Amino acid sequence: MFIHLKRGEKLYVNGAVLRVDRRTSLEFLNDVSFLLENHVMQAEDAKSPLRQLYFIVQSMLIDPANAGMTTEVYKHLSHRVRQTTRGEELVKAIDAADQKVLEARYFEALKHLRGCFPLEDGVAEKPASLDEEAA
Repeated sequence: MFIHLKRGEKLYVNGAVLRVDRRTSLEFLNDVSFLLENHVMQAEDAKSPLRQLYFIVQSMLIDPANAGMTTEVYKHLSHRVRQTTRGEELVKAIDAADQKVLEARYFEALKHLRGCFPLEDGVAEKPASLDEEAA
């Protein structure tokens, strides 16, 4: 797998943070856990339930030594989010992310959750009264 990095860009690899001083390409010749800087979410940006789940999974990928403990935090939050979420489609999305996390496929879980942000935003924008009237 080839990764192309811009000058000054960070790459998180197996818990280590790398920064390159010039434009470069890296080829990974074996399995590694990595995260590109532009996919790293800051804590202050984790303002919605899915984004909070994303942040927790991101922590598992960045700090694999503590992934076991972080997985327990993820399970707890995922359960709470599932109980309070109204959208059936969103619950299915969380279920799919849960499965990836349980299989330690953190990068895939992040990709899946990131793809669900627009779905969550759409559900969050819908007034509660409309949901209750439709029921």
